[in-house]
Amino acid sequence: MLRLPSIVLSASAVFLLAGCGDTAKLPVEAGFGPDPVLPPPNKTLIPTVNIAPAKGWPSGAMPVATEGTKVVPFADGLDHPRWLYVLPNGDVLVAESNRPPKEQGGFKNWIAGWIMEKAGAGGESADRITLLRDSDGDGVADRQSVFLENLHSPFGMALIGNDFYVANTDAVVRFPYQEGQASITATGEKVADLPAGPINHHWTKSLIASPDGEKLYVGVGSNSNVGENGLDVEEGRAAIQEIDLASGEIRVFASGLRNPVGLAWEPKTGVLWTAVNERDEIGSDLVPDYMASVEDGDFYGWPWSYYGQILDTRVKPQKPELVKTALIPDYALGAHTASLGLSNAVGNTLPERFSEGMFVGQHGSWNRRPHSGYKVIFIPFRDGAPAGEPLDVLTGFLSEEEEAFGRPVGVVVDNAGGLLVADDVGNIIWRVSRAGGD
Repeated sequence: MLRLPSIVLSASAVFLLAGCGDTAKLPVEAGFGPDPVLPPPNKTLIPTVNIAPAKGWPSGAMPVATEGTKVVPFADGLDHPRWLYVLPNGDVLVAESNRPPKEQGGFKNWIAGWIMEKAGAGGESADRITLLRDSDGDGVADRQSVFLENLHSPFGMALIGNDFYVANTDAVVRFPYQEGQASITATGEKVADLPAGPINHHWTKSLIASPDGEKLYVGVGSNSNVGENGLDVEEGRAAIQEIDLASGEIRVFASGLRNPVGLAWEPKTGVLWTAVNERDEIGSDLVPDYMASVEDGDFYGWPWSYYGQILDTRVKPQKPELVKTALIPDYALGAHTASLGLSNAVGNTLPERFSEGMFVGQHGSWNRRPHSGYKVIFIPFRDGAPAGEPLDVLTGFLSEEEEAFGRPVGVVVDNAGGLLVADDVGNIIWRVSRAGGD
């Protein structure tokens, strides 16, 4: 327990942090698209800390759906819903999850914990997956039950045949599943270990199956901002891992991706895309999060460089030969937007402008003044590649006082063509559908 002088010092540090740092000189829109504006870094003595405190939704309040659509609560009363998965029969699974217990001690860890608490990410993890069923097809779940429990900070999910896979924070686990099954009580079988450990800075592990069902791909974030915890703890991290299900072998598929969370297949090209959270603490205008197409062996620069071969001078020693191979991301998603959710547009019945492209859940910033993110957007594609300005889908997650009513995370298109959005501050799953129909 902190002694009183420590509490006073800590409180003083919080006020100091809240008042320091920098303010963006560019609009957040400047950090979007295939050619974002990338100003010189602005590393301040004390990082910018600008948190939208988690408030939750007032009674009757909802996000604002874009023109031609409507939004309703699909399910509520959840416990930190983070990620979504739709089963073939239409049942919706939601991972109710939070970070596992973390290494304690040190001022920086204390500040990080304070940031998470203010942002609504504090508290114990429910460690379960909940099943939501809309049995009458009215766009609202009428059944909510525990599908799997006693997991370990679960996040990604995938079904291949009768095998249901869960990406816990430390391992991929397989369970038997039969269509229509409302709960799983069987003991899981470990498929592969994943990087975890006492630091476990980016704890979420996303998951997607290859179209042929022979492989799994796992998004594994870095164990630091830019390698400050030592590169020995980054083994297998800041990467997309590939698991061969026949042999059980796991290897790095693509690397240099600071925190690749959302994973989605682009239907026209068959290429894997990811939404990546880029680095912090070099100014409110840097570095934009991004979407990137990823193929075997691709390298995107982290921690030595960003946006291709722009050096991050904080990282020592540098690796110039490796940096020469760093790729430029396909499409920037705005600085510090915390773009986590990613879903292709296949099967949605929203207006025509959403027919081809990617939906992105932007969880919202902490290291930018003013705030960025806190909404769901759509990036139009043409012929398998981004083609156009981002379109707002769901907004209104911040109050006029800049408190967070909610924070969107996972996004997925359901079997009836609606877009589901996990809101881990509101503890709600929102459903967006075409206005005047479904």
